[in-house]
Parts: sequence; C-alpha cells; structure tokens
Amino acid sequence: MTRSLLISPCSQLLTLAGSSRPRRGKEQADLGIIADGAVLIKESGIAWVGPAHQFDPGRVDGPVQQIAAERCVVMPGFVDSHAHPVFLHSRDRDYELRILGKNYREIAAMGGGILSTVRSVRTATLPQLVEASKPRLTSFLEHGTTTLEAKSGYGLNQENEIKMLEAINRLQESTPLELIPTFLGAHEVPEEYRSNRTDYLRLLVEEMIPAVSRRGLAEFCDCFVEPGIFEVDEAEKILLAAQRCRMKLKLHADQFSRSGATLLGIRLKAVSVDHLEQIAEEDIIALSRADSVATLLPGSIFHLGLKGYPPARALIETRVPVALATDFNPGTSPTVNMQMILSLACTQMRMTPAEAIVAATINGAHALDRADRLGSLEPGKQADICIMDVEDYRQIPYWFGTNHCRMTIKKGSIVYQRDS
Repeated sequence: MTRSLLISPCSQLLTLAGSSRPRRGKEQADLGIIADGAVLIKESGIAWVGPAHQFDPGRVDGPVQQIAAERCVVMPGFVDSHAHPVFLHSRDRDYELRILGKNYREIAAMGGGILSTVRSVRTATLPQLVEASKPRLTSFLEHGTTTLEAKSGYGLNQENEIKMLEAINRLQESTPLELIPTFLGAHEVPEEYRSNRTDYLRLLVEEMIPAVSRRGLAEFCDCFVEPGIFEVDEAEKILLAAQRCRMKLKLHADQFSRSGATLLGIRLKAVSVDHLEQIAEEDIIALSRADSVATLLPGSIFHLGLKGYPPARALIETRVPVALATDFNPGTSPTVNMQMILSLACTQMRMTPAEAIVAATINGAHALDRADRLGSLEPGKQADICIMDVEDYRQIPYWFGTNHCRMTIKKGSIVYQRDS
C-alpha cells in the first residue's frame, strides 16, 4: 500500500514552480505562492499541489497522515550549495584573536587559521571525523536544510583528502540529509609544500584528482582561486584535470581580490562560481550570458566583521542567477542556519525576501546540478519540504537569528519535528 502524507491546509505554500533553468532577473522573485495551500506526498515524491479546498480524497488509495499547518509557511527544503561540514574542532580562538585586532597572518603565526584545521584533521581517525560531524548534520536538518554540499579541503594530501571524502560518504549512510561531495584539495598549499608549490600542483593534477575520480568519491571539484593561494593559471590546470576525470566544476572566485576566477569559471563552464565579493562589472555582464550560477556567501562576511558584501542587486538586475549558501566552516562562517543567511542577504545585500528564498532553494539546486528533482514543490519532484512557524514568508528573514523550522521532511519522511 502506498504511503501518503498530506500537508493541509497551510497559510502559504511556496511551490517555486516555474522554469527548468536557473531563475534570473524578475524570475528570481517568483515563489509560486498558493494561499491556503496543500501538498500531497506519496512515498518519496510529490503527487499533487494546489489550494487545500481543491484536494480530492480520491487521490489517496489508502491511509493518509495529515499534517495541519494553518498558520505556517510550507516551502522546499533549503539546498545549501557551499559548505565545509567535516572537520574536528572549532576555531573559536581565532575568532577572539580577530576581535582583538589580529590579522590572518598573525593568527596563522600563532598556530591558528586554516592550517590548524588541517593539522587536526590529519591526526584524526576516520571514525573520529564521522562522529564529530554527525551533530552538525542533525542541526542542518533542524533548521530546514535537506540537501548540503560537503567539501573536503582540510587534508591537503592524498591520504587525508580521501579520508575526508570517505567520511562524507560514511556520513551519508547515517543521515537523511542529502550530501553532495566535492573535492577541494586545492583549498590551500600545505605547509610542507610552501617552498615547492609546483610539486603540490603536480600532486593534485596527476595523483589526487585521478585517485578521487577512480574511487567515485566526489561529484564536483572546487579550487580556491586567490593570489598567493592558487593563481588563475594554476587553477585552470587543476580544473581541466578534474574535467578530464569527468568531475563537475565549482570555484571559490574573486573573494578577497579580483583575480579573473569568475571569467575562468565561465570559460570552463563551471556549475557555479562562489563568493564574488570583488567581482567587477565586466564579470557580471559575462555571467549574465553564461549558465554558471553565482553563489553568494554573506555569512563569512558577517562573521569576519567585513563590509564588502557581494553586489547582489547588480547581479540580479543584470539577469545573473543568484544562489545563497551558508559557507559553513569552522573559521569564517560557523552557522548551519540558512534562515540567518536569508536575513543577511536581505539587510546587507538588499535582496528581497522572495529573491533570497529562490536563491536558497531552486537556484541552490541548480548550483548543485540537482534542479530536476530538488528545490521546488512540483508533482514528480522529490518531497523535500520544511514547514516554517510563520504565517508569511517575509517573516522568515524578518525575525532574524531565530529557527522558525517546525518540521523537516526528506524524501517524503519526517526527519525532524519540533517538540510541542
């Protein structure tokens, strides 16, 4: 007998129904709202959506569990398309040192920074990495995220990058949260290669990427393109090697300086280019003519106490498809709460609440090449849903810093429910 779940009625049903391509321009604000809506789930998929009064009980061929959400917003689960959730320890000491005025180089000299996370990951066992990461994934579900990209990048050698990716794959076996693994061996040049970065580049291109590909451990390959980290010409060699191994591409682009990384991503047909704090007008125009999604990460700007948020308004008004993600990581954006990211997008980047929700759902799905089954509530798509304890979608970012999620549904099953 088919397992059925009916959410009916709700204050607003945000279907996000529409174009099969990434949403651009005015489409970025189209939520496909149905007032007093309902959604019927059969097994793991969406069978019907519409006004609650139009629901036909004949659509159900057996028992149905009904969830009343009269004063709630029902919407697609968040698709968080840029995150680093696998690590061992927090970097709260770095946080305090930054507040006291220390810069990145000073913090690194004191044993902090990204390489401190690398050192701890290298000493951790695979089970330790898995156990340390599990509670974070539970928190994502509790905040309404149903799909999460998960990057490596804290191993920076073949043994430990593979260990991180194996941890991601093992975590997928123990959580309903859908994890999309990304290889980020080009996150930083490790300490042992600082005087001979050419050898690390060769290791990435000739050994690490092919090994990851052979074992099927990652779908995407990412690279942190930044002067002093990986230059554009080095990033191109890394990403072309990934393409040869049939991996899809993402880039950390134009974060601290305009490096040309956005244009590189466009040229290589990257699925997304991420960060973009220092993007230039000509880059925005080029993106408007490309298929790559611009993924903005305001959480890292906020946490670092910076002021240079990405130009979201210019991107949207130039018809660039914009996604939002947490950039969850221990150093610069330790938040699992996509609702807070919506608030930052609205107040700091002047995105409307509707534009921000589109960016965090259907355009996030496009940034992970999953929009054929995720990111909107339409018949035939996967039933990934969150129920928000607000009556109007604008209240989600308005009441900032709060978790409004009352229930999370993944593949048609209730995976989180707030205690009454």
